[in-house]
Amino acid sequence: MPTDLRTPAPPRSAAADRAETARRVLLSAGSAGGTPMTADQVPAWLAEQARRGEYRVTPVPFDRLRGWHFEEDGGNLRHESGRFFSVEGLHVTADALPAGGRRQPIIVQPEVGLLGIVAREIDGVLHFLMQAKMEPGNVNAFQLSPTVQATRSNFTGVHRGRGIPFLDLFLERGRARVLVDVLQSEQADWFLAKRNRNMIVEIDEDVETGEEYRWLTLGQLLRLLRLDNVVNMDSRSVLACLPTAGAGPAPAKDTAAAAVLRSFHDPAAPSVNGTTELHSWLTGIRALRELDQRRVPLREVAEDGWRFSGTEIGHDSGRRFRVIGADIAASGREVASWTQPMIQPQVPGLMALIVKRIRGTVHALVQARVDVGHLNVAELAPTVHCRPADHTGPGSEPFPPYLTDVLTAPAARFRYDTVQSEEGGRFYHAENRYTIVEAPDDFPEDLPEDYAWLTFAQLTELLTHGNYLNVELRTLVVCARALA
Repeated sequence: MPTDLRTPAPPRSAAADRAETARRVLLSAGSAGGTPMTADQVPAWLAEQARRGEYRVTPVPFDRLRGWHFEEDGGNLRHESGRFFSVEGLHVTADALPAGGRRQPIIVQPEVGLLGIVAREIDGVLHFLMQAKMEPGNVNAFQLSPTVQATRSNFTGVHRGRGIPFLDLFLERGRARVLVDVLQSEQADWFLAKRNRNMIVEIDEDVETGEEYRWLTLGQLLRLLRLDNVVNMDSRSVLACLPTAGAGPAPAKDTAAAAVLRSFHDPAAPSVNGTTELHSWLTGIRALRELDQRRVPLREVAEDGWRFSGTEIGHDSGRRFRVIGADIAASGREVASWTQPMIQPQVPGLMALIVKRIRGTVHALVQARVDVGHLNVAELAPTVHCRPADHTGPGSEPFPPYLTDVLTAPAARFRYDTVQSEEGGRFYHAENRYTIVEAPDDFPEDLPEDYAWLTFAQLTELLTHGNYLNVELRTLVVCARALA
């Protein structure tokens, strides 16, 4: 019998593997999809899912939260199981805060949740399995969620609910090829050091899906990201982590779309700062800026103007946010009904990214932002990350850098402008306006020390690491792909 003496091909390097995935991502981003459902049909499908069951969210007094209680010693709001999450007090001192720091309520959820999307090639194009999922805080109930979106308490059965479909593809080693796997932060205004595992795994066989799932290309998802409140925060976070650098040279055309493609995909596209320089800049900020976080009893936040009633914990300025109770019914979820506390912001935020072509490549202007709940002092954030209403009227805070540039920009310079919901599992009707604004040619390239110009390829490469880009900037990174 002849012996096969051929030498097996050596395994590809991690860089080559990411570049090949980036090439396939680029192909998927350019595909309108060959699945039975078009992007235009998705909103109606989401609405139909809402009509098929019972979905109700009712604000209720705290004493109607089943299984939740304020502790006698300190007043922290906890669940009787000791799991899920708690609402506690946080005392923070930081460079940007007044002497003595600031106290506020904060969600403490040490568990690492799982946000996972299953991918599969259909007719040679990567498709992503998205779920129509109700979250109690969503303004419109159903949005496009990852294939699996669960806290550790969910998938370990603390809630004693039904099992989670497709969970094994993410938790059992070797069941699927891993394309993305990284721990990423969530809103550091309202969470203390909260992280979720963001994953995308690829399978090569067909799987049975229910009516609440659909296969969509990245191109379809990018089109849906141009609509308000369709693609949820968790999906945006995971999709932002897909690699883009190294997919190959972009078209040489001198168009806005081609310039965006070069910024995301072309490894030869010139950049203002090198990777080592960017790492050193952020490391220096993390080393030199002050952020001291101390958990304190919840009732201590009253010293900083927080007021407690039977129905809410709110700030006497009327700004910031409220903590409320919610009674929820949701057929189709792992548990059909439950109660929980939620955070409700008082006013919407503005997340704006200023972009400019520099040396022929589109660069994004980002800031190194220190937030009260950050795990590692500072993360990269949009150019403007604020609630504009907090900067007007009596007792308002000074305008942050570049807010005026965004508010006074002519409509023709807005390349992207939508309203998107934030994490609907913990936040009630939390929405932010997300915008991408093209700077004029004379916009200064010299920046304050906490700001830097990065290409989109540099941003997506940083997303191979956790706690580099905050969740708001991750949203704008994936939305920027819709500009190409």
